[in-house]
Amino acid sequence: MKTTGDQQLVKRINRSVLLRLLRRQSGLSRAQLAQESGLTKSTVSLLVRELIDEGWMTEGDVAAAQGLGRPSTPLRLDGSRRGMIGVEVAVEALRVVGVSLTGEVLCAQEEPLAGNAPETVCRQAAGLVAQAWEQLTRQGVQLLGVGVGLPGAFDEASGMLRFAPNLGWRNVDFVPLITQALGQAGVPPVAVHVQNEADTAALSEYEFSEGDAQDSLIFVTCGAGVGAGIVLNDRLFTGAQGMAGEIGHSILQIDGLPCSCGRRGCAETFFGARALSRLADPTQGGQALGVVLQNLWTTFNPSALVVGGPSCERHPGILQVAQATLQAYASSAGVPAPLVRGARYGLLASAVGAAALVLHHELRPMHARATPGQSRAIEVPAAPDIPETDSSLIA
Repeated sequence: MKTTGDQQLVKRINRSVLLRLLRRQSGLSRAQLAQESGLTKSTVSLLVRELIDEGWMTEGDVAAAQGLGRPSTPLRLDGSRRGMIGVEVAVEALRVVGVSLTGEVLCAQEEPLAGNAPETVCRQAAGLVAQAWEQLTRQGVQLLGVGVGLPGAFDEASGMLRFAPNLGWRNVDFVPLITQALGQAGVPPVAVHVQNEADTAALSEYEFSEGDAQDSLIFVTCGAGVGAGIVLNDRLFTGAQGMAGEIGHSILQIDGLPCSCGRRGCAETFFGARALSRLADPTQGGQALGVVLQNLWTTFNPSALVVGGPSCERHPGILQVAQATLQAYASSAGVPAPLVRGARYGLLASAVGAAALVLHHELRPMHARATPGQSRAIEVPAAPDIPETDSSLIA
């Protein structure tokens, strides 16, 4: 059966290919982009011009020619004209950031939660987003979208927050609440994406990585709750109902201490914030964290393991103990331990990652789904025909 592709989708895919190539290796020329992407030179030239005009790319100084031919013009992502806003709904606070396409934090704000009711949280978050949008606008930055990270299992297909025990939320239809609140706060109609806060934290490292995350990364966040954001094969791994990565509720001890989820012996009872507060030396919780890292490593074999969250900020020795524990397991098995490091963005990791969630979806049009989380996306005009000839446009 012959299938006719949607031209607008094909164009979005081609644009995303160029953007991702440039993100991976800044400074490529049009000719190099054509060679790496497999697109014709004329198609690349037209798409690059469009992306420059829209604020996605910018040109650098002309590089010297290699041998015969015209000198090439290096291209890079433009970190000054487009940006995203990220929101982290933490158990104790709201964190909101404005982030550039290149991962620079342009503005940041934090407030204690005014209340735990979902409607209250959404109104407060929307007010902070409106303030961040105004700051980005004053800096000449166009808003691409808003991402939200939640401390619980979020079902992307339905837009439902299934379970957030530390907030007392179950089966909250979150997306309509935040969408309505953003509109009432005066935020323009842009794409809105929602995900678990550990998943967004993983994207802060993966989308703005310095190169140590190749197709896979796991971010473990340690606070009142414990969770993991998992990126496998260049995509978030969230599970059937958004429950993947709920490592805080994996069992480390049969019939152990009771957990907030109703089970006993969960990892959260060993190195969640409440558990650490009961220890004379909180860094002792790092041993259980190391066990969990060992299990994640042998289960998923990621390129990098990243650990962050409030507990790591308050007790930095936790990560050192966890690294030593993991190293001991690796040595016993006679294999090299994986890379384990702290979060680059500190306590802003989940909020920055929520902003990165917008970029993650934008750069993967084939993976986009018509989910409630995209209900406020702006309609894009149909793409014009792109000629496949005239290589003289290449610099």
